[in-house]
Amino acid sequence: MIGLLIVVATLLVLATGLPIAFGLGAVALGFMLAFDGWRSVHFVPETVFAGLNDFTLVSLPMFIIMGAAVASSRAGSDLYEALARWLHRVPGSLVISNLGACALFSALTGSSPATCAAIGKMGIPEMRKRGYDADLATGAIAAGGTLGILIPPSITMILYGIASETSIGRLFIAGIIPGLLLTALFMAWALFLSWKRGTRLVDDDRIYTLKEKLELLPRLLPFIVVIIGVVYALYGGIATPSEAAGVGAMLCLLMVMVIYRVWRPMELWVILRAGLCESGMLLLIIGASILFGYMMSSLQVTQSVAESIAAMQVNKWVVFAAINLLLLVAGMFLPPAAIILMTTPILMPVITAAGFDPIWFGVVLTINMELGLITPPVGLNLFVINGICPDVKLPTILKGALPFMGCMVVAILLLCVFPGLATWLPAKVMG
Repeated sequence: MIGLLIVVATLLVLATGLPIAFGLGAVALGFMLAFDGWRSVHFVPETVFAGLNDFTLVSLPMFIIMGAAVASSRAGSDLYEALARWLHRVPGSLVISNLGACALFSALTGSSPATCAAIGKMGIPEMRKRGYDADLATGAIAAGGTLGILIPPSITMILYGIASETSIGRLFIAGIIPGLLLTALFMAWALFLSWKRGTRLVDDDRIYTLKEKLELLPRLLPFIVVIIGVVYALYGGIATPSEAAGVGAMLCLLMVMVIYRVWRPMELWVILRAGLCESGMLLLIIGASILFGYMMSSLQVTQSVAESIAAMQVNKWVVFAAINLLLLVAGMFLPPAAIILMTTPILMPVITAAGFDPIWFGVVLTINMELGLITPPVGLNLFVINGICPDVKLPTILKGALPFMGCMVVAILLLCVFPGLATWLPAKVMG
């Protein structure tokens, strides 16, 4: 009963439009006062500080600055243009080029909105100019942008790793194969739809020379080398996630300054301010969610839910389906960071009791969060695309994104049938 009261109260508070961090903190403090009295207030600062006093959290602002630096440059446009030149003879080449650019840019930024904005600003007008339907052009970028939270480095996976106390390095590795799988499913659908709609086999009559195909690579290779270096440092045992993120952030800033001449103080200030704002927001949510989790644990809500589910005589896949439905509905109204930090303390005992691998579940949860980014009424990527193309109505963007949502559901089903897609590589690399 207390758990149900907490759920209802949380939904009502968040429905008022109160910032998520303040809403979670208010609910947590209210229930602590109601059931434990004023003596519980003494534990609030200690609990929040102890939760934030974690060196792993240093990686969060570093990866955010890394993404902000790359997103502030023309790296996204150059990446798109380079792929378009290499793939221009493939059916639906522009859509496939955009999806490939989204996948690679995701590895540079770890942010879905940044990926949508960077690739969409160049790709969507170009696709529409070449005769692609508005729904396919916008839906592909809205879906491709979601890869930013699955392909490492991923801010969402860092949050899940902190909330579930699982290895961030293993989570990053676990997202590689599912991320490539999802990219391939997106591309396969784009190829099929382009063929079905009779899109020209050659989108551009111009024949690019080898020199023209190679001329953009010098701009992109340094960023890709940085990503490979960060990944190698993480998985080669050379550096912790926090150290690797710090080196990656510094190198990305230097690359942007050298390659794209983003060196003026005001331009650098915009990058650092964006990183500071997003980091501050996430850390406030983390602090409030730690207090929220402490409140539920002290009131025995988490333990009771886990015991009740463990005692239920139902198949574990029924429980898993119910969890996925919960995450899907939550994703329609809340951003991924809030959902992960709110639900992980409740779901982890359930997942463990059902015998599921927490690393594997982290990948499934992330794909669920991807679905939430393109589902109304609060699908963030839909609004980012609508901001880029205000003449394309939201229903049209949603229509184009729906088949890609189906691809995400297929990916989740494949992970259920073949869990090794997420667990094999981390075990191979890290033991």
